[in-house]
Amino acid sequence: MKQIKVVKFGGSSLADANQFKKVAGIVKADPDRRFVVASAPGKRFSEDTKITDMLYSCYEVAAKGGDFEGQFAAIESRYNSIIKDLGLNVSLDKEFVQIKNGFIGRAGRDYAASRGEYLNGKLLAAYLGFEFIDPAGYIFFNESGVFDLEKTTAVLSEKLAKTEYAVIPGFYGSMPNDTIKTFSRGGSDVTGSIVARAANASIYENWTDVSGFLICDPRIVENPEGITTITYRELRELSYMGAGVLHEDAIFPVRTAGIPINIKNTNAPEDAGTMIVADAGDTPCKYTITGIAGKKGFSAINIEKDMMNSEMGFVRKVLEVLEDNKVNLEHIPSGIDTMSIIVNSASIQGKEEKIIKMIQEEVAPDHIDIEHNIALIAVVGRGMRKLRGTSGRIFSALAHAHVNVKMIDQGSSELNVIVGVAEEDFVTATKAVYDMFVLTAE
Repeated sequence: MKQIKVVKFGGSSLADANQFKKVAGIVKADPDRRFVVASAPGKRFSEDTKITDMLYSCYEVAAKGGDFEGQFAAIESRYNSIIKDLGLNVSLDKEFVQIKNGFIGRAGRDYAASRGEYLNGKLLAAYLGFEFIDPAGYIFFNESGVFDLEKTTAVLSEKLAKTEYAVIPGFYGSMPNDTIKTFSRGGSDVTGSIVARAANASIYENWTDVSGFLICDPRIVENPEGITTITYRELRELSYMGAGVLHEDAIFPVRTAGIPINIKNTNAPEDAGTMIVADAGDTPCKYTITGIAGKKGFSAINIEKDMMNSEMGFVRKVLEVLEDNKVNLEHIPSGIDTMSIIVNSASIQGKEEKIIKMIQEEVAPDHIDIEHNIALIAVVGRGMRKLRGTSGRIFSALAHAHVNVKMIDQGSSELNVIVGVAEEDFVTATKAVYDMFVLTAE
């Protein structure tokens, strides 16, 4: 039985004609690569502007009745240069007119942003000689703007079953009233996952400008080791804590279907990249940990009260205060008479006095304060389950680096340990953990 591979190419992979040629070489090298998901053109060089940002800016001017002709001409020029450099016998003039009319008619920011993928998908389909499938007719959101996986899978599966090769633009679908709706930034990753599930693909290849995941952020640790294999659960933990490369929502459509994801580099297609799998099985871990990721911008609501643990409903009452103020919690490290609630600092901005007052009224704590400028660092790895003393090694590394630990939280799955440190210690702490588990292990 012939395999089906779904391949998604990011903006950097489709930024200009030279990148188009690389993509075509990759796709044509394997006849199983039947369905291609295309992003909008990204930056060609560091000072360049992504097409999506150009479209947003252009639409803002148009929606206010301003003169957007110059901005739109720059967008047209980007696409026409790709057409010229590839020697394509196609024209997007008709599409440009439709889009300009949509801007004048205030078709919406989602419509404006989606046209980058739409136009690039048209060009890539023409260059590859593939069918073009507009996701507006096959990827659906409900009336509340929530992605409808069941309807999408049913309709798209039927279409793909009748299609040999096709290009599908990423990032968008449609609402019940036929208006365009986009996913959040990076949403082409999600589209690729949706298409892979609908096609019952053997693998989802996500092509970008890096050769897979790295154990740590290269802006913090110079030349960190790469990750060869990672599970969906590990990826979820790392993505949530700030690790880039793949849109975190992209794992869900393929996760339930058991479809692996391979992160690959368009500029170095020979590199193995990172395999994302449901179960790593007997795949050996080179290191105890799989990855380290972290984020700044957290605050701790610290509560103290004698005999807190024996007071029925204490935690519930505190959490209801946060719910009433629309504040999500991140972690709740606690002791017998103490409790800290870690929240995103931005979520309580302007509400601090109100939250403190409400908590005082509800549970009458002996002491309450809010501590800001906290960073969270997640140390993630399936290998941690099999070895004792992992947490001890983390804290030893931090102590040796003179970093004070403000919070500790270990999940029951033993898959991750999260520590809170002062933001000023974030880089030092991350390097210390990396050195402990990677450098000293070599």
